[in-house]
Amino acid sequence: MSALNRRSMRIWIIIIAAIIVVLGTVLGVRHIWQPNAASKPEKSAMLEDPLLEQESRRSFDFFWLEANTDKQSPGYGLIRDRAPSNPNMSSVASVGFGLTAIAIGAERGWITKDEAAERAAGTLDTLLKHAAQEHGFFYHFLNMSDASRSGTSEVSIIDTALALNGAIVAGEYLQGEVAKKAEELYQRVEWDWYRNPETNQFYMGYSPENGFVGAWDFYAEQLSLYVLASGSPTHPTDPGMFYSFTRDVKTYGDGQPFIHSWFGSLFTHQFSHAWFDFRGVVDNEGVDWWLNSVTASQNNLQYAIDQASMYPSLGRQAWGFTASDGPDGYEGRFGAAPSGYSNDQHLVDGTVPPAGAAGSIVFTPEQSLEALRYYKTLPELWGTYGFKDAFNLELTPAWYDTDVIGIDKGITLLMLENYRSGFVWEQYMKNAHVKLGAQKIGLNAKK
Repeated sequence: MSALNRRSMRIWIIIIAAIIVVLGTVLGVRHIWQPNAASKPEKSAMLEDPLLEQESRRSFDFFWLEANTDKQSPGYGLIRDRAPSNPNMSSVASVGFGLTAIAIGAERGWITKDEAAERAAGTLDTLLKHAAQEHGFFYHFLNMSDASRSGTSEVSIIDTALALNGAIVAGEYLQGEVAKKAEELYQRVEWDWYRNPETNQFYMGYSPENGFVGAWDFYAEQLSLYVLASGSPTHPTDPGMFYSFTRDVKTYGDGQPFIHSWFGSLFTHQFSHAWFDFRGVVDNEGVDWWLNSVTASQNNLQYAIDQASMYPSLGRQAWGFTASDGPDGYEGRFGAAPSGYSNDQHLVDGTVPPAGAAGSIVFTPEQSLEALRYYKTLPELWGTYGFKDAFNLELTPAWYDTDVIGIDKGITLLMLENYRSGFVWEQYMKNAHVKLGAQKIGLNAKK
């Protein structure tokens, strides 16, 4: 090809590219993250917003500072359920988010990789050697000082799964002893023990006093649980369990139909997605769980807008109804329509938890960031660990929580990091057991 022809071809390529850019701008086409893309999302003003760095760093600080740091303690590395209240109670789920936070902190340069490896290895040692457990499953709440059962806490399969998710990320990122300990922790879990053979569903909880109770029989935050159980090298369960719970499809307003959770709480559409990368994936029934969470987040926002006639402080700037603290204590029913079978199980009283919108930033980036920027204008909502758990401007005087909660700081940090870099997804999806579990379940790329 002559130099003239090559020059002409380059000119035409430039012209075509310019036309595509102009058309994209006119038609409102935006950059969309590609499923499981090897490259990180392109930087933009939204990705580099200083607020995201501030909230991420302060959320990380909760997990790093509100931990048992006594290396001689049998509870070393356990992380508080909340702060400043309940100083001796650790949540196993908070530990799972915290193990992930340790990896994020090292990657971001907030701590050294050696510091991360030491803390993660020590935390895993506590879970392996001291933490109260049954058949590899941990009690929901543990005493910070010695890792014993806290009160009458139940043996929790979902909180164990969240702890394992964190162990997997820490192991994949830090390798070495951390990876070995994470593998040992995973192999101990007897998933088949927690399964009800008559229904092919997992029980909801277990206690020595009452045995098994309830069932994971309705869609909630449990999707990654089935991936872990199906991929287990020691106690695998039937991959069909992923399809054994009720998938109730409803719509809200003019929104798209989606599979909703019982209380309509937004965390149920976020927790598994914090680790497992569902982008571009469908299951054997054709369900796109990523799109399902996008729709749930959009509907949650629209519900807040529609509730503004009753609660004027709600709207585009204040949304994200999810389980959180409220003026009368912790409330697990905070959520949005649709809920239950008759749309009567969710509760709204004007309380807004920042983690709701923050945890959906990968699904609704512009709308979530708009809400976070508004929350930052409320001085009483901001503290040592970033956004406090919740606020309610409908009361006189306005109510602001004094606590932060580990799982809410966790979903905030993990989703902000996934939005900014995809780091957590990248680490988690490298794990061989996760890959096997997803394959056995039938979570495959869209065709």
